[in-house]
Amino acid sequence: MSSVQEIQNEIIEEFSILGDDKESTIYYIMELGSQLSEFPENEKVDANIIKGCQSKVWLTAIENGEKIQFLADSNTDITKGLISLLIRVLSDRKPEEILNTDLFFIEKIGMGNIIGSQRSNGLSAMIKQMKLYALAYQTKQNA
Repeated sequence: MSSVQEIQNEIIEEFSILGDDKESTIYYIMELGSQLSEFPENEKVDANIIKGCQSKVWLTAIENGEKIQFLADSNTDITKGLISLLIRVLSDRKPEEILNTDLFFIEKIGMGNIIGSQRSNGLSAMIKQMKLYALAYQTKQNA
């Protein structure tokens, strides 16, 4: 499995191919969202909605040995694409790795310029929720 840094560098490389073409970049983000694993309908409950997102985003975390797997869905294609990027980097990692990861790819690909401030706030909320899951699992493992 690739390291967090390697995956982020792959993402940066993929987005660099698109250059400054904002329309192509947004289309690509939406395409990434369409590749997300199926999210169970019974998990689309209020408790799994990420607070602070303009769109509805459902996120769950599953313990897989010492690692955490994330599942997510959204009611909008671009938000689904954003969460898919985070899952690509943070899923199947140990809690401490998730907590200590610097998500440098977000700035390197100019995500703030691509998605605007409202979605940037939502992206921050997604990251925060994923790190909260990691913290909860870490606390449980250390108990």
